[in-house]
Amino acid sequence: QVQLVESGGGLVQAGDSLRLSCAASGRTFSNYATGWFRQAPGKERAFVAAILWSSGSAIYADSVKGRFMISRDNAKNTVYLQMNSLKSEDTALYYCAVGPTFGVVTDRGIYPYWGQGTQVTISS
Repeated sequence: QVQLVESGGGLVQAGDSLRLSCAASGRTFSNYATGWFRQAPGKERAFVAAILWSSGSAIYADSVKGRFMISRDNAKNTVYLQMNSLKSEDTALYYCAVGPTFGVVTDRGIYPYWGQGTQVTISS
């Protein structure tokens, strides 16, 4: 089993930055990816970014490319999502998820493990 705990959310103004953390324990996959997804009220849970744990290769949604950066600290078993130039459209509940490194990592359906979510609210 895998346990994931997100942290770092909060209320900030447009243009500000936040860094979200996803601390993982109980690793069960030899090769896995960590994805960040977000869900705004009334909308479906959408892909934000993903990283391959071993290599650090990353992929981003077009809506956040150039503003967000995903990274990982192998020693701490933690994945980060650095969010810069935040916009009101970024307001959502952010989830991290872990899944095997095959299939489409942008698809929330491939991730069996999810954190509880951390709220990010951007005011203008």
